[in-house]
Amino acid sequence: GIFLELLKEAMVSKLGDTKGFLIDGYPQELKDAEEFESKIGEPKLVLCLDCSAETMSSRLLMRNQSSQNSDNIETTEERIESYYQASNPLIAYYESKTQLCKVN
Repeated sequence: GIFLELLKEAMVSKLGDTKGFLIDGYPQELKDAEEFESKIGEPKLVLCLDCSAETMSSRLLMRNQSSQNSDNIETTEERIESYYQASNPLIAYYESKTQLCKVN
């Protein structure tokens, strides 16, 4: 997609000026990882910030209060469930390639 093309363009423009790249929050789904690898290459390392659903929920609810977001506990739980549905296959994919480092 367009995001990946923009990301690739930005990375290519900085190749001579850097030792590497840290991409935060991407890929979010397995299809994104596969597309990244086919168009850009395999990452050397993937970091997974691993925390409990309870920790994620409390942090999202605190963030929502400070940003005046209308998300409630039910909406937050739905967002966390969607996150797990998308990220579990992605985490398993990178674990199988031994590129994943989980950080608690």
